[in-house]
Amino acid sequence: MNNLVDQLESIQPAALRGSVVRTEGMMTAVAGLPAPVGAIVEIQRQAGGAIEGEVIGFRDDLTLVYPFSALSGVRRGTPVRLKRTSKYLRVGDELLGRVIDAHGRTTDRLPKPALPFRVALEQRPPAATERPTIDTPISTGIRAIDGMLTCGCGQRVGIFSGSGVGKSVTLGMMARYTSADVNVIALIGERGREVNEFIERDLGPAGLARSVVVVATSDEPALLRLQAAMTATAVAEHFRDQGKDVLLLMDSLTRFAMAQREIGLAAGEPPATRGYPPSMFSLLPKLVERAGRSELGSITAFYSVLVEGDDTNEPVSDTVRGLLDGHIILSRDIASRGQYPAIDILQSLSRLMPSITSQQQRDAAQAIRELMAVYRDHEDLISIGAYRQGSNPTVDAAILLHHEIKAFLMQRVAEPCSFGQTVAELVQLGARCAAAKAVGNGHGKQVSAATV
Repeated sequence: MNNLVDQLESIQPAALRGSVVRTEGMMTAVAGLPAPVGAIVEIQRQAGGAIEGEVIGFRDDLTLVYPFSALSGVRRGTPVRLKRTSKYLRVGDELLGRVIDAHGRTTDRLPKPALPFRVALEQRPPAATERPTIDTPISTGIRAIDGMLTCGCGQRVGIFSGSGVGKSVTLGMMARYTSADVNVIALIGERGREVNEFIERDLGPAGLARSVVVVATSDEPALLRLQAAMTATAVAEHFRDQGKDVLLLMDSLTRFAMAQREIGLAAGEPPATRGYPPSMFSLLPKLVERAGRSELGSITAFYSVLVEGDDTNEPVSDTVRGLLDGHIILSRDIASRGQYPAIDILQSLSRLMPSITSQQQRDAAQAIRELMAVYRDHEDLISIGAYRQGSNPTVDAAILLHHEIKAFLMQRVAEPCSFGQTVAELVQLGARCAAAKAVGNGHGKQVSAATV
């Protein structure tokens, strides 16, 4: 069957041929090839084999082609032929436990899987009126998220972080401990060294067994980095349509946007904010809207956003925050204190938490947030010893329970925590916070651990 599919894929839909006129950076201008945007073409070099590319636009009478590999060996007049006009992907259950590239081909040196289904690489998201309400929480296995920033099956959340703050470790913990049926993990623009480290160290054999890992490293052309995100989303959609709850983890959405910036500028688009072309701002919602819940299953998506210069208001971060259903901020300051995962709870938000959690959990989370906020407001005074205990009962309660709250939010990588266990610990800690505040407000005296 695979051989027959390969033969069908090699059939040319039309005898369209052209020739290279010139190259501009990574882009090639081709004359005499009226292929549609998105079509796959083949640049037939005399030596080194053919190069595949994608039509990205037109300029005057020329067709602009962005290649999937380096242009070495291409000269003026090199023949170009149309290969196919649509992009599709072969998928199936045998993708689980495998590592694939942007084209959907396995790269892990294992036997080629038998994949009976084909899906379009670019699909329309479910209609807005056909999306069921998100009403079921999903367990990520991370206490700080499940307790304080509860997410639902089908929710889309951004993880905003600077470099080296621990987002890859956080994503690995999610993939390993989540309650989802299938993980689809997209590593977009990662360093090649980090791919195996993530798979072997952060994901582990148990996590890999129910995961599909899509990889496009930083040295690959921008078109492949862009396509890898589409491939991961298409794979997730396939498993969702099989009735499964899918966890889609994409690291990172920023590199996806940077890849589109390269392609857009090469196609002649005018640069807008910080050099990003208008097409980037229209492509982001098309990608993230494909995740979510449908009548068959759900795709819960966590997109990491690499914050440039730790500025959470830079263009990609600002745009993504408005598109998603919540944001989780990883703080470099918290990470420098040795607290992992380094989630800044006070700056983070899950927009669906109020509708998918019990009143008891929400009250507990609010009590903890209040003490965390009070402690942060008075942290400078506390650290230099200028605060006098007993002058503010709420601050006294925050000081008393600071280490307990910190211990709840900290979690080792090898420490799984179920959703039920997280909620139970959260409610107990929330009750202690409320009791400590009530005792202080009722007596106006120093609050002690024995009193609470």
